[in-house]
Amino acid sequence: MDETIRLEIEALRTLRTKALKERYYELFGEHSPSSNRSHLFRRVAWRLQANTAGGLSEQSRQRAAELAVDADLRLRAPRQFWREFDGPKDPNTNLPRDPRLPPAGTELTRTYQGRAVRVTVLEQGFQYKGKRFESLSSIASRVTGTRWNGFAFFGLKQEVAKNG
Repeated sequence: MDETIRLEIEALRTLRTKALKERYYELFGEHSPSSNRSHLFRRVAWRLQANTAGGLSEQSRQRAAELAVDADLRLRAPRQFWREFDGPKDPNTNLPRDPRLPPAGTELTRTYQGRAVRVTVLEQGFQYKGKRFESLSSIASRVTGTRWNGFAFFGLKQEVAKNG
């Protein structure tokens, strides 16, 4: 590497982000989309070296152009496509119930900080203080103010299947 370029790159290390953005504009002719100091330093240093060494070879430029043509190529359809393809589903459709859940209509009770927390199990979801919740965890979080596993909070243990 040319000694003058090396010294110029070393001087870049002392520049603040604003000065690096100005230098980026001088070298690239456009404003940087990034304000990350490390990124700006690397891009400016690279451009200084590329200007001295002549930039990318013609073969590298051609390969980059080939890659850019296929850049929008997708190997899989987006998930939304498959959802639309399958058709709309009724959100009230019965999903498989977690085996740890008691039957619908059961009231779960837990005492937390001296007050009773009562939750009614519904066919789909739970009811707490007249409102419907999707999960026990969301209720436990509402009650405690921190994240909780709802099954652990309400003392519902996973049934262990016994073989033989």
